[in-house]
Amino acid sequence: MAYIDFVSKLHKSTKRDYVDRVIRDDKASCAAVAKEFGKDYWDGDRKYGYGGYKYDGRWRVVAEEMAKYYNLKPGQRILDVGCGKGFLLYEFTQVVPGLEVYGIDFSQYAIENSKEEIRQNLRVGLAQELPYEDKTFDLVYSITTLHNLYVFDLKKAIQHIERVSKGNSYIMVESYRNEAEKANLLYWQLTCEGFYTPQEWEWLYKEWGYTGDYSFIYFE
Repeated sequence: MAYIDFVSKLHKSTKRDYVDRVIRDDKASCAAVAKEFGKDYWDGDRKYGYGGYKYDGRWRVVAEEMAKYYNLKPGQRILDVGCGKGFLLYEFTQVVPGLEVYGIDFSQYAIENSKEEIRQNLRVGLAQELPYEDKTFDLVYSITTLHNLYVFDLKKAIQHIERVSKGNSYIMVESYRNEAEKANLLYWQLTCEGFYTPQEWEWLYKEWGYTGDYSFIYFE
């Protein structure tokens, strides 16, 4: 199990007004809408989520770095747990032509509005109930997804990721290192259920038998 960061640069490129999100709207009502993971969350007003999640190529650098790190080759299979609209998976097909990509996401809206080129390999489903055989994928990853699960489902999801991977896996979640980052996370998040420090996340991974790689994003 190793710490490797593929996403922080992309995360930090977005500016956020943490306090404004709390005082401008009814945060609880916005969170309730966001947790439906429907059109409002993906393509509605920013107060409900992404504020319009369109393909713009920003995930290409992440795909390049991950493909290099995991030495991905044509014919291998990868799985994105919490794939959303599949933008990162699409980038993998461009970075490593011939790579087989698969994705699963709770949101039917996201799958129906995913990148058309790979939509046939995406499905609606749950991270805690991955419908794949053991050791199916050469790489399994989950980015900004698992912190949305309650702890009992989080355990199942992590163990499923370990199960369906041939050995390479990567999980990235939201976390906090101090009280300022904890407050910012609470102000900004809409769907998070797991609020843990890096040390707690690492303990959970070891406790549940996860052997893959991991990293965190922070709201500084």
